[in-house]
Amino acid sequence: MAALHLRLAPEWKTYWRAPGDAGIPPIFDWAGSENIGAVRLHWPRPTVFHLNGMQSIGYHDDLVLPIEVTPADPARAVSVKLRVDMGVCEEICVPASVTVTGALVAPGAPDQAIKAALADQPERAAAAGVGDVSCAVAPIADGLRVTARVTMPPIGPDETVVFEAGRDGVWVAESIEERQGADLVAMTEMVPPEGTPFALDRSRVVMTVIGADRAVEITGCPAAP
Repeated sequence: MAALHLRLAPEWKTYWRAPGDAGIPPIFDWAGSENIGAVRLHWPRPTVFHLNGMQSIGYHDDLVLPIEVTPADPARAVSVKLRVDMGVCEEICVPASVTVTGALVAPGAPDQAIKAALADQPERAAAAGVGDVSCAVAPIADGLRVTARVTMPPIGPDETVVFEAGRDGVWVAESIEERQGADLVAMTEMVPPEGTPFALDRSRVVMTVIGADRAVEITGCPAAP
Protein backbone atom coordinates (compact mmCIF):
# COMPACT_ATOMS: atom_id res chain seq x y z
CA MET A 1 0.00 0.00 0.00
CA ALA A 2 1.38 3.37 -1.07
CA ALA A 3 -0.24 6.78 -1.55
CA LEU A 4 -0.14 9.89 -3.68
CA HIS A 5 -0.03 12.93 -1.38
CA LEU A 6 -1.06 16.27 -2.89
CA ARG A 7 -0.84 19.55 -1.00
CA LEU A 8 -2.93 22.26 -2.64
CA ALA A 9 -2.49 26.01 -2.31
CA PRO A 10 -5.23 27.87 -0.37
CA GLU A 11 -8.50 28.16 -2.35
CA TRP A 12 -7.32 25.62 -4.95
CA LYS A 13 -8.86 22.20 -5.54
CA THR A 14 -8.43 19.09 -7.64
CA TYR A 15 -10.90 16.45 -8.75
CA TRP A 16 -12.35 13.08 -7.83
CA ARG A 17 -12.57 10.13 -10.23
CA ALA A 18 -16.04 11.42 -11.29
CA PRO A 19 -15.38 15.18 -11.34
CA GLY A 20 -18.78 16.58 -12.35
CA ASP A 21 -19.63 18.93 -15.21
CA ALA A 22 -17.00 21.53 -14.31
CA GLY A 23 -14.18 19.13 -13.41
CA ILE A 24 -11.33 17.36 -15.16
CA PRO A 25 -10.92 13.64 -14.39
CA PRO A 26 -7.42 12.57 -13.35
CA ILE A 27 -5.53 10.20 -15.65
CA PHE A 28 -2.99 7.73 -14.25
CA ASP A 29 -0.19 6.45 -16.49
CA TRP A 30 1.91 3.57 -15.10
CA ALA A 31 4.13 3.16 -18.18
CA GLY A 32 7.72 2.43 -17.17
CA SER A 33 6.75 0.74 -13.91
CA GLU A 34 8.03 -2.77 -13.24
CA ASN A 35 6.49 -5.84 -11.60
CA ILE A 36 2.98 -4.37 -11.24
CA GLY A 37 0.25 -6.97 -11.60
CA ALA A 38 -2.72 -4.83 -10.54
CA VAL A 39 -3.50 -1.42 -9.07
CA ARG A 40 -6.50 -0.30 -7.02
CA LEU A 41 -7.16 3.30 -6.00
CA HIS A 42 -8.93 3.87 -2.67
CA TRP A 43 -10.61 7.26 -3.07
CA PRO A 44 -11.37 9.17 0.16
CA ARG A 45 -14.74 10.86 0.58
CA PRO A 46 -14.88 13.86 -1.78
CA THR A 47 -16.43 17.31 -1.40
CA VAL A 48 -19.12 18.89 -3.60
CA PHE A 49 -18.22 22.36 -4.96
CA HIS A 50 -20.47 24.90 -6.67
CA LEU A 51 -19.06 27.73 -8.77
CA ASN A 52 -20.81 29.88 -11.37
CA GLY A 53 -23.84 27.60 -11.34
CA MET A 54 -21.80 24.45 -12.04
CA GLN A 55 -21.12 21.50 -9.78
CA SER A 56 -17.81 19.70 -9.39
CA ILE A 57 -16.59 16.94 -7.11
CA GLY A 58 -13.12 16.85 -5.60
CA TYR A 59 -10.71 17.84 -2.86
CA HIS A 60 -9.19 20.97 -1.37
CA ASP A 61 -6.15 21.67 0.83
CA ASP A 62 -4.75 18.16 1.13
CA LEU A 63 -5.37 14.80 -0.57
CA VAL A 64 -3.89 11.47 0.41
CA LEU A 65 -4.94 8.92 -2.22
CA PRO A 66 -4.09 5.35 -1.11
CA ILE A 67 -2.84 3.13 -3.93
CA GLU A 68 -2.95 -0.64 -3.46
CA VAL A 69 -0.34 -2.31 -5.69
CA THR A 70 -0.31 -6.05 -6.28
CA PRO A 71 3.05 -7.24 -7.64
CA ALA A 72 3.16 -9.57 -10.62
CA ASP A 73 5.89 -11.50 -8.78
CA PRO A 74 5.53 -11.27 -4.98
CA ALA A 75 9.17 -12.26 -4.54
CA ARG A 76 10.42 -9.10 -6.26
CA ALA A 77 10.14 -5.40 -5.37
CA VAL A 78 7.82 -3.13 -7.32
CA SER A 79 9.34 -0.23 -9.21
CA VAL A 80 6.86 2.60 -9.66
CA LYS A 81 6.89 5.27 -12.32
CA LEU A 82 3.58 7.09 -12.23
CA ARG A 83 2.46 10.14 -14.16
CA VAL A 84 -0.80 11.78 -13.09
CA ASP A 85 -2.47 14.36 -15.34
CA MET A 86 -5.09 16.34 -13.47
CA GLY A 87 -6.95 19.59 -13.29
CA VAL A 88 -6.31 22.07 -10.49
CA CYS A 89 -8.64 25.00 -10.08
CA GLU A 90 -9.19 28.21 -8.20
CA GLU A 91 -11.60 30.39 -10.20
CA ILE A 92 -10.29 28.88 -13.43
CA CYS A 93 -8.93 25.41 -14.11
CA VAL A 94 -5.47 24.65 -15.41
CA PRO A 95 -3.93 21.29 -16.36
CA ALA A 96 -1.18 19.95 -14.13
CA SER A 97 1.07 16.91 -14.30
CA VAL A 98 2.90 15.11 -11.49
CA THR A 99 5.45 12.32 -11.93
CA VAL A 100 6.51 10.15 -9.00
CA THR A 101 9.01 7.29 -8.92
CA GLY A 102 10.17 4.89 -6.27
CA ALA A 103 10.53 1.30 -5.13
CA LEU A 104 7.96 -0.52 -3.01
CA VAL A 105 9.70 -3.15 -0.94
CA ALA A 106 7.85 -5.54 1.38
CA PRO A 107 6.92 -5.53 4.19
CA GLY A 108 6.74 -1.72 4.44
CA ALA A 109 5.69 0.18 7.56
CA PRO A 110 2.40 1.55 8.95
CA ASP A 111 1.54 5.10 7.86
CA GLN A 112 -1.02 7.13 9.80
CA ALA A 113 -1.94 9.38 6.84
CA ILE A 114 -2.75 6.37 4.67
CA LYS A 115 -4.74 4.75 7.49
CA ALA A 116 -6.78 7.95 7.92
CA ALA A 117 -7.47 8.19 4.19
CA LEU A 118 -8.60 4.55 4.03
CA ALA A 119 -10.91 5.14 7.00
CA ASP A 120 -12.41 8.18 5.22
CA GLN A 121 -13.65 6.26 2.18
CA PRO A 122 -17.40 6.32 1.45
CA GLU A 123 -19.34 3.79 3.51
CA ARG A 124 -20.57 0.64 1.81
CA ALA A 125 -24.30 0.36 1.23
CA ALA A 126 -24.99 -2.37 3.79
CA ALA A 127 -23.08 -0.58 6.55
CA ALA A 128 -25.03 2.63 5.87
CA GLY A 129 -28.43 0.96 6.15
CA VAL A 130 -29.27 1.01 2.44
CA GLY A 131 -32.30 -1.12 1.62
CA ASP A 132 -34.00 -1.46 -1.76
CA VAL A 133 -32.19 -0.03 -4.80
CA SER A 134 -33.64 0.18 -8.30
CA CYS A 135 -33.20 2.14 -11.52
CA ALA A 136 -35.66 3.00 -14.26
CA VAL A 137 -33.82 3.45 -17.58
CA ALA A 138 -35.35 5.19 -20.59
CA PRO A 139 -33.81 6.12 -23.96
CA ILE A 140 -33.39 9.79 -24.92
CA ALA A 141 -32.22 11.22 -28.23
CA ASP A 142 -28.50 11.00 -27.43
CA GLY A 143 -28.31 8.45 -24.63
CA LEU A 144 -30.23 7.34 -21.55
CA ARG A 145 -32.19 8.86 -18.70
CA VAL A 146 -31.63 6.99 -15.44
CA THR A 147 -33.86 7.44 -12.40
CA ALA A 148 -32.70 5.71 -9.23
CA ARG A 149 -34.76 5.02 -6.12
CA VAL A 150 -32.78 4.16 -2.98
CA THR A 151 -34.26 3.34 0.40
CA MET A 152 -31.76 4.70 2.94
CA PRO A 153 -31.57 6.92 6.01
CA PRO A 154 -30.67 10.56 5.27
CA ILE A 155 -26.97 11.37 5.64
CA GLY A 156 -27.56 15.09 6.10
CA PRO A 157 -29.84 17.96 5.07
CA ASP A 158 -28.20 18.14 1.63
CA GLU A 159 -27.52 14.96 -0.34
CA THR A 160 -25.80 14.91 -3.73
CA VAL A 161 -25.92 11.76 -5.84
CA VAL A 162 -23.08 11.20 -8.29
CA PHE A 163 -23.64 8.51 -10.93
CA GLU A 164 -20.90 6.56 -12.71
CA ALA A 165 -21.94 4.60 -15.80
CA GLY A 166 -19.32 1.87 -15.45
CA ARG A 167 -18.16 2.52 -19.01
CA ASP A 168 -15.36 4.80 -20.19
CA GLY A 169 -16.22 7.93 -22.12
CA VAL A 170 -19.85 8.31 -21.01
CA TRP A 171 -20.79 11.86 -20.02
CA VAL A 172 -23.05 11.90 -16.94
CA ALA A 173 -25.16 14.96 -16.15
CA GLU A 174 -25.47 16.55 -12.72
CA SER A 175 -28.26 14.66 -10.99
CA ILE A 176 -31.52 16.01 -9.62
CA GLU A 177 -32.42 14.63 -6.18
CA GLU A 178 -35.44 14.65 -3.90
CA ARG A 179 -36.58 12.81 -0.80
CA GLN A 180 -39.82 10.82 -1.04
CA GLY A 181 -40.39 9.51 2.45
CA ALA A 182 -37.69 6.94 3.24
CA ASP A 183 -36.52 6.94 -0.38
CA LEU A 184 -33.90 9.09 -2.06
CA VAL A 185 -34.81 9.57 -5.73
CA ALA A 186 -32.18 10.83 -8.17
CA MET A 187 -32.33 11.37 -11.93
CA THR A 188 -29.50 11.86 -14.40
CA GLU A 189 -28.77 11.55 -18.11
CA MET A 190 -25.93 9.53 -19.63
CA VAL A 191 -24.56 10.32 -23.09
CA PRO A 192 -21.96 8.06 -24.76
CA PRO A 193 -19.41 9.31 -27.34
CA GLU A 194 -21.59 8.02 -30.18
CA GLY A 195 -24.54 10.12 -28.97
CA THR A 196 -27.17 7.36 -29.15
CA PRO A 197 -29.02 5.15 -26.65
CA PHE A 198 -26.84 2.28 -25.44
CA ALA A 199 -27.00 -0.93 -23.42
CA LEU A 200 -26.35 -0.05 -19.79
CA ASP A 201 -24.69 -2.71 -17.64
CA ARG A 202 -26.70 -2.16 -14.47
CA SER A 203 -24.28 -4.20 -12.37
CA ARG A 204 -21.47 -1.70 -13.09
CA VAL A 205 -23.41 1.47 -12.26
CA VAL A 206 -22.04 3.18 -9.16
CA MET A 207 -23.96 5.81 -7.19
CA THR A 208 -22.22 7.79 -4.48
CA VAL A 209 -24.43 9.76 -2.10
CA ILE A 210 -22.43 12.65 -0.65
CA GLY A 211 -23.42 14.62 2.44
CA ALA A 212 -21.54 17.26 4.41
CA ASP A 213 -19.77 14.75 6.67
CA ARG A 214 -20.54 11.33 5.20
CA ALA A 215 -20.73 9.54 1.88
CA VAL A 216 -22.23 6.20 0.84
CA GLU A 217 -21.23 4.16 -2.21
CA ILE A 218 -23.82 1.90 -3.87
CA THR A 219 -22.76 -0.52 -6.60
CA GLY A 220 -25.35 -1.87 -9.02
CA CYS A 221 -28.80 -0.57 -9.86
CA PRO A 222 -31.22 -3.33 -10.92
CA ALA A 223 -34.60 -2.83 -12.51
CA ALA A 224 -37.53 -2.39 -10.15
CA PRO A 225 -39.23 -5.71 -9.31
